[in-house]
Order: sequence, then structure tokens, then C-alpha cells
Amino acid sequence: MDLKTIQLQDVDQPNLYRDVFPYSTFPKMDIEEATVPLDIPEKVWITDTTFRDGQQARAPYSPEQILKIFDFMHEINGGTDLIRQSEFFLYSDRDRKAVQLCQERGYDFPEITGWIRAVAADFKFVTQLGLKETGILTSASDYHIFLKLKKTRAQAMQSYLDIVKSALDNGIRPRCHLEDVTRADYDGFVLPFAARLLELSQEYNVPIKLRLCDTLGFALPYPNSTLPRSLPKLIAGLRKLGLGSELLEWHGHNDFHKVQVCAATAWLYGCASANCAIFGVGERTGNPPLEALVIEHAQLKGTDSRINYAAITDLAHYANKELGFNIQPNYPLVGKDFNVTRAGIHADGLLKNEEIYNCFDTLKLLKRPVGVAITDKTGAAGIKHWIEERYEVDIPKHDSRVIYIKDQIDAE
Repeated sequence: MDLKTIQLQDVDQPNLYRDVFPYSTFPKMDIEEATVPLDIPEKVWITDTTFRDGQQARAPYSPEQILKIFDFMHEINGGTDLIRQSEFFLYSDRDRKAVQLCQERGYDFPEITGWIRAVAADFKFVTQLGLKETGILTSASDYHIFLKLKKTRAQAMQSYLDIVKSALDNGIRPRCHLEDVTRADYDGFVLPFAARLLELSQEYNVPIKLRLCDTLGFALPYPNSTLPRSLPKLIAGLRKLGLGSELLEWHGHNDFHKVQVCAATAWLYGCASANCAIFGVGERTGNPPLEALVIEHAQLKGTDSRINYAAITDLAHYANKELGFNIQPNYPLVGKDFNVTRAGIHADGLLKNEEIYNCFDTLKLLKRPVGVAITDKTGAAGIKHWIEERYEVDIPKHDSRVIYIKDQIDAE
């Protein structure tokens, strides 16, 4: 494609897509016949924002806590590059100490990257710490360009391109964070900006990444949905422009309960990198959970014997005990009851064959044996399972002791 044919559409008034985002009512979900095909990259991976977006949702971590979490990510990787990068704030002494502690580990992965505003003065933090890549905030929607920055599209784009050039001139790989991309004018701003970045990438012979930021969780995973909310079409257009899948990264939020499915959808339609945070903790409603994407990757690309899936469980224990997390009991994969049943009919099924009511070998893969909790709904089968699990004995379901316990529970 001739990039010079893709030109910015400068406008006097912002395009706020009021037919889609009326604000006084819920957003509209438009569906059309046109669709785009799957475009699954040969390799997909995870990037982490626990120490950036994740810290915008809670009290800051200490440098030592950041180091411990970083160690867990490396342990999960098991020598692979599944969790490929982790981004850090760089502004405070605490931030920089955390970066330095993690750098001292000498890990290849996750690679440490930065995050800065589109301000040239911020580059000193990146260069002082010797980072090779940094994220740069480049807001994409007219909500941000006109209403927040008080600029025109042309002014905003020029300021972004200037800071990208500064990064390239300083030997730093820029990663442009297209904030609020799911409310942005796709043809009028997103594609022209991407085209200019591609031209700069060719001029400097340096890859420039685009992080597609679904800032308010508006993205839709359906290929028949319309822009600007259509995640498949958003990625497909950038791929058609000439961006390799390795240059595209998805960053979602969970405002409409779609954060995980959208991250997986990004992989399916040509975006190699999905951004996440541990247990989904991020700004407002949060980001894709890191542990969920690790398991999603296993389902899409196959379980990897090198990856330490059980370290996810260790990370959850650490988060609950040392970081003040309160992971809900029924939270998938790591909640204390995620593979525990209270239903007697389920317990009876578990006794006959664990696979009937357990989705995978949770003991082997996550160090979490399937469990039964005793309630008035558990029945004799559940009591039998509970006793056998704790005391490593075999006992018939109709044993008088089992029946006695059941009768006592039923009488309460």
C-alpha cells in the first residue's frame, strides 16, 4: 500500500460518534454484514502492565514487592519468552529503584520497558536507566485531542511524531500508546498516524510498535461489529496498512466484562501481543488477568512443558498474604474455591471420575487438588469425598458414619 495516500483528515469539530456513544444512554453496538477473516500469528505472547496500570488501581508496591512479582513472572516463563515485557513508571525514586532491582536480576524476559508522556524532557528517565524501549502516550480519539489536549488533530499528530523522532534519535525504540482508540476516527486519524509511524520506521530502520488502548472497554470482539468499536476490523486495517503482527499490542479494560475475550480476540485477528496485569488489577475495572492469558495461550498454542503454570498459584498466595489482595473465592484459576464443589450431585460425579466436574488436572498443572465443601446441599457423596481427601482412606457412601454426619447437617 502507498502510505502517502493515507492522509490525516483535519477537522474543525471533534467527531464524538454520538450515534454510538450518546452518553445519556448506554453505548450502541452496531452490527453489519461485512466481516474480516482470522489472522492468527505463528507466535503470540504476553506483556505486563502490573507496575504501571496496575499501580493506578491500588496503593503503590514497594520496590522489593515489585522485584518479587517480577521474579514470579520470570518463574512462570520457565525459560520461554511468553511474558515478554513488563513496563514501569520511571518518575519517582521508588519507581527507579524498582527498575534497578529488577535489572540486577539480568533476566532476558520479561524485558523491562518504560512509560512516559509525550514530553521530550521525560526521555532523561529512559536513558538514565538504560532502557531500550519505552511506551509513549499518544491519545487517539477526538475526546482526548480536542477536549483534553485542546489541540487539533494536526497539532496532536505533529507533537506525537516529534516525540517519536526524539526517541529514535536517542536510540530508544518507541511504543506508541493509542489511548482511547475504540472511540477514535479510524480513517481520519488512526490510519494516517500509523502510516506516518511506518514511514519513520522505514527511515530509521527501527521497529515502532502500536499499543491499541481500549481505555474505556468499548471494544467488541465480533467480526461483524462496526468501527470504531470493532476489534477485529481495527486490527485488520492496520495489518493491511503494512504493520506486522509483532508491532501490534492490545491493551484492554473491563468496563463491559469483555477484557479477557477481547485480548484473546486480538491474538486471533493478527495482534501478536496482549497486555495484562496480575489478577486483572488495573485502572478502574482492570486489565486482562495475566494468569488468564497464560492459560489462554496454552489453549490456543498448546501446553508448554517449560512454562511453570503452578507458579501462578504461588503468585496468588503471595498476593493474598503479602500484597493485601483479597482474591474472591470463586475467582477463576486462583480463587480458593475455583475447583471446589458444594453440590452433592457434582461430588458424586467426582467420585466416579474427576474429569466429569473438573475442567483439567488442576493438581498437576496448578498444584490445586479438586475439593468438596460441606453444606446442606453436599449429600453423602460429598461427605465421602471430603473424608477421603483429608484422611486418605476409602469409605463407602452409605457407611453409618457418613450417614450420621449427613443427618446432623440436615438437622441444623
